[in-house]
Amino acid sequence: MSSSVYVAGLGVISAIGKNVAEHLKSFELEEAGMGDISLLDTIHRKKLPVGEVKLDNKELAAISGLPDDISRTASLSLIAAREALSDAAIPNLNSLRTGFVSANTVGGMDRSEHFFIDFVEDNSKGKLRNVFDHECGCITEIVADKLGIGDFLTTISTACSSSANAVFYAARLIKNDVLDVVIAGGTDALTKFTLNGFNTLMILDDEFCKPFDEHREGLNLGEGAGYLVLVSDKVAKTLIKGPYCKLSGYSNNNDAYHQTASSPDGTGSYLAMTGALEKSGLAPSDIDYINLHGTGTPNNDSSEGAAIQRLFDPHYPPMSSTKSFTGHTLGASGGIEAVFSVLSIKHGIIYPNLRFETRMGELPFGPEQRFLKGQKINHVMSNSFGFGGNCTSLIFSGI
Repeated sequence: MSSSVYVAGLGVISAIGKNVAEHLKSFELEEAGMGDISLLDTIHRKKLPVGEVKLDNKELAAISGLPDDISRTASLSLIAAREALSDAAIPNLNSLRTGFVSANTVGGMDRSEHFFIDFVEDNSKGKLRNVFDHECGCITEIVADKLGIGDFLTTISTACSSSANAVFYAARLIKNDVLDVVIAGGTDALTKFTLNGFNTLMILDDEFCKPFDEHREGLNLGEGAGYLVLVSDKVAKTLIKGPYCKLSGYSNNNDAYHQTASSPDGTGSYLAMTGALEKSGLAPSDIDYINLHGTGTPNNDSSEGAAIQRLFDPHYPPMSSTKSFTGHTLGASGGIEAVFSVLSIKHGIIYPNLRFETRMGELPFGPEQRFLKGQKINHVMSNSFGFGGNCTSLIFSGI
């Protein structure tokens, strides 16, 4: 059994960059990735801003090496997972037990939507093979095959906590000596179904989102992928450049309060954060930065804020929502923000919560407003809370 689980590699693609270096630059320049819809064919163009990856399907395919008729979900996944694996540079990887634990919530729905435009008009049009392999698990299989991973692969789909749970599960596989190396995280592409669904829930903002602001009105959807390469302590000792940090704590809880809303008192959020702290052996005062789930909806921010107040009062660490840069990338968000959390430790970064102006009336704290570097960051908590009350917190710690 591995005594610790280490982060050996990072990979990410989102609306603010197609690799780790571009993300760091966007953060420092405080440049958000949201804008008018340009790639998705929808009636909401010019009405609802989103965080699109600034590459069309052909451009994504050229980078990933996948055919351009494959779902964006798979292309985004492969680009980020390949970067993470390359970054880890694990010696003799082929001799190790390696797994791929990937999350998503839409599968190949973007391609399914293309098929049904013509099919609904005339059911003699379209070929069923064009909607084959579009379920969530097939995205994982496509990417694992391209990465040459066959020892273990599985797909996690728990709404917005999906890829945080993928990281959680990967850590357990390593801790229990099932695998030596796991690429873990998630991916999701924007689809009309998702955009229409969230619009029906009336939780989208028609301007750029402002998480944890008193006058917040909703979230902006985004897309992307983020992966960590997690390794056992045995593998960590062989790394040429050494690991970034440890995954020291993780916990999942479900308050089952509502299908799409968080409990007003933040029960699930509180239990996830306290569980992660207990797993890590840390106290609330040890946390140097919180990457908030921070969607920008009235319900989420109020619930998460109540849980943070209950746990951290009266001493609050710096915190912010990086969704103010990327939009809410749904099943990918936990993986993307895990990458940001590790980078926070590596580079001493605290990210700004863009567009924040007015502190929420019921809370005695507010998020950070400027990009800070050169900070002493040893322990970072990353929150990911999904529909149905599925709440997960991860804690990363310096070594």
